[in-house]
Amino acid sequence: MSSVQMTDMRTFYGKTLVELGDENQNIVVLGADTTDSLKTADFGKKFPNRFFNVGIAEANLVSVSAGLAISGKIPFASTYAIFLPGRCVDQIRNAIAYPSPPGKKGLNVKLVVSHGGISVGADGGSHQQIEDIAIMRAIPNFTVFIPADTVAVSKLTRLMSQIYGPFYMRMARSTTPLVHQDSQEFQIGKGITMRDGEDCTIAACGITVKMALDAADSLKQEGISCRVVDMFSIKPIDADLLAKCAKETGCIVTCEEHNVMGGFGSAVSEVVSEVYPVPIKRIGVQDRFGESARDSEIPALLEKHGLTSINIAKAVKEVIGRKR
Repeated sequence: MSSVQMTDMRTFYGKTLVELGDENQNIVVLGADTTDSLKTADFGKKFPNRFFNVGIAEANLVSVSAGLAISGKIPFASTYAIFLPGRCVDQIRNAIAYPSPPGKKGLNVKLVVSHGGISVGADGGSHQQIEDIAIMRAIPNFTVFIPADTVAVSKLTRLMSQIYGPFYMRMARSTTPLVHQDSQEFQIGKGITMRDGEDCTIAACGITVKMALDAADSLKQEGISCRVVDMFSIKPIDADLLAKCAKETGCIVTCEEHNVMGGFGSAVSEVVSEVYPVPIKRIGVQDRFGESARDSEIPALLEKHGLTSINIAKAVKEVIGRKR
C-alpha cells in the first residue's frame, strides 16, 4: 500500500499567487500581519508595489481590499479564519458584498483564510473558527469554497482570479493528505464524485473528505457500498448532484470541520429536504467550542468532537437503518 502524501495548503496558495502575479498585473495581495504564516510574503518580495500588509487591522484589510477592487484591481486578502470573517462581518457585508457595479454582484475581492476549524490545535477554542461557513454562506453574492487538499487550493485560487465576484475560501493550518489528481477539474457549484456506491452517500468538505474515503473503505469490508462526494463548493452548492445521490442511495451522511448548526450539513439538508427528502446524519462539531491541543494531540481533539472515519462509518450504519 502506498503511503499518503501530506502537503501544506498555505504553501501552495502562496506559490499560486506568485504565478498569477506574473500573469496578471492587476492582482494584488493583502495581509494582516500574518503574511509569513499565510505564505504570501513571497508575492510581496517579487511584487512589492502590489503587496500590502495593513497590520493587525482586519476590518481595514477588508475595506482597503474593497477600495482596490473599485480601482480595477483583483485583491486577494488573507489572514486567519477567526479574524476574517470573525472580526469584520460588517465590512465584508457592506463594503464587499453589497456594493454592486452595473450588471455585477458585489465587488471583485477574494478572501482566503487559513486556520479554519478545530485542527488549529494549540491556539485554543477562542481561535478555532467553527462558524464561518454559516456566516459566509448567508451573505448575498459570496461564493464559498472549502478545499480538501493542495490540488484544490491551487486550482480554486486560479479559478477565483479568473471569475468576477466576491469569494471566500477556507484552508486548514495542518498539512493535509492529497485526495485529488492534478488532472481533476473544479467548477463553481459542482461537487466531485470521489467514489461510487449504492447504500449511502457521504458528502464531505475540507479535511473530512479523506475521513469519508477512509470510512467508505472500512465499510466496504463489511459489504456496505458508499458513494463519496467532495462538496468543496459550499455556495453555490451542487443541488443536482445531491438530489441524484438522495434518489440513488436513499440516505446521506455529511461531515465538516465546523459547527453542525448552520454549516455544510445544514446546507445539504436544506437542499435535500426540498427536492428529495431522505434520512440525513450530520457529522461535525456539536455546537460547542474547541480547546487547546498540541500538534501531536490534534487527532485526539478531532476524535473528541466526533470527526473521525470511525464515527462517519457509525453514522452511515445508523442512517441506513432509517431508510424506508
